[in-house]
Amino acid sequence: MTSGPIDRRSLLKGTVASSLALTSMKAVGAPTALSAVEKENLLPGTRDWLLDLTRIDPATKFRSPGIEGFCSHTSLRTGETIQFFVSTNPASALTLDIYRLGYYGGTGGRLLKQLGQIESKTMPDPEVGPLRLRNCQWEVAAELTIPDDWLSGVYVGKMTTVDEGLQSYVIFIVRDDRQADLLFQCSDHTWQAYNRWPTQFALYDDGVNQWYWGPNVQVSFNRPYGKYCQILDQPLSIGSGEFFLWEFPFVYWLEAQGYDVSYVSNQDTHYDPASLRRTKGFLSVGHDEYWTIEMFRHVQQAIAEGLNVGFFSGNAVCGRILLDSKVRGFERTGVFGPAGGMREFESMSTLVHERPYANELMGAHSTGPVTGGADWVCSLPEHWIYENTGMKQGDSVPGLIGWEWHGDPAAIEGLEIVATSPTQSGPGKPNGGQYTATVYPGLKGNFVFNAATCWWADGLSEPPGYVRPNVYTKPMGPDRRIQQITSNILNRMIKGLA
Repeated sequence: MTSGPIDRRSLLKGTVASSLALTSMKAVGAPTALSAVEKENLLPGTRDWLLDLTRIDPATKFRSPGIEGFCSHTSLRTGETIQFFVSTNPASALTLDIYRLGYYGGTGGRLLKQLGQIESKTMPDPEVGPLRLRNCQWEVAAELTIPDDWLSGVYVGKMTTVDEGLQSYVIFIVRDDRQADLLFQCSDHTWQAYNRWPTQFALYDDGVNQWYWGPNVQVSFNRPYGKYCQILDQPLSIGSGEFFLWEFPFVYWLEAQGYDVSYVSNQDTHYDPASLRRTKGFLSVGHDEYWTIEMFRHVQQAIAEGLNVGFFSGNAVCGRILLDSKVRGFERTGVFGPAGGMREFESMSTLVHERPYANELMGAHSTGPVTGGADWVCSLPEHWIYENTGMKQGDSVPGLIGWEWHGDPAAIEGLEIVATSPTQSGPGKPNGGQYTATVYPGLKGNFVFNAATCWWADGLSEPPGYVRPNVYTKPMGPDRRIQQITSNILNRMIKGLA
């Protein structure tokens, strides 16, 4: 085992700079009405939600056996009860503190509940089931009925062992049914797809290859999230999936601006299409790779009915999955794109490629070498997304495109390419790709925006605990122009401008 404190100074780096950047945006035209989110963020915050001491088993590279757990729900409403399943090894009592994540004056979170000391034991690893499924059947360590006054949002439970002070998270979403300006969809299908807990059991592991992209592998939400396994080292991912990597900077910025936003999971978009009709703008953020055909059709129908959509994401709507409610899991069954469209993944050829394609929903989709990076290069400065940015033809925001991106724009009437350039595998190393960020009009005066990058939120804020990616290219952090473009898009969604 390896252990040691996380460098708190590095976790909090950039907070002052981010706060200044966020404050400067107040004059750009963000909503001025006192929303429920703005009221919430006036309440006292804390940085105590950050993990201080973590320990990863070097033999597995990903799991935290000293303390690890998962939740009975990916999302739930107030009045419903969530159960927490926890294992400690060696067995230890623990504390569980619940935080809502947001802006909170730059602290990033607010303490909502302390469940006190909880007894725990070492729970057994599940057997390897059909399709390599790891489905934990652990005892309930604690449960909580969500109070009526908890605002929709992303919540983490910070677990701490009493004996050693070892820590990790559990994560869940509190959703609601109120009318809201914006609906933020968390990409929890993708978090789970990349979760290798306990060793090599992600959707990408077939028992032979560690980056497999074919069928006949199933993953379940009935297991802890191991530490993120791909392009960077993020201690805060222990127990929290990919939320802190690509989505939290967007949430932090949204809530700093006081936008009226409600939160849902991928699962909610699948099971509850009516929820899409309570909002003016639907947001897909970060790495939103895995969708069901039901999710696709629900969002497609909502767009036809007038919903505005912002895909502030990359590699989104790529893998087609089939849910299995019996095991709270899913498997990969197809690709939302044409055969041969993604050159790097040979095993994709074993999957069904059939319409609908993702670019028919988003405007562009994963294509070519899939991975790589580029600058965000303005190609249509007269477009309304660039208002008040001062950007001209060819102006760029360094490194914002990556590490997976969208291209191959669809033949949609009225579609416009607002940013484009070749992609590269490293500085001065073009890889033959071409990303295209797009906007296309809906039939009811609405629109669909596609940022074509996983890293859009890097241009918005740098909250406590954030770790900047640096592969293929490196984004450069909060940028007034990206903040303004985002504000233009969201405000147009809310105001319903044609």
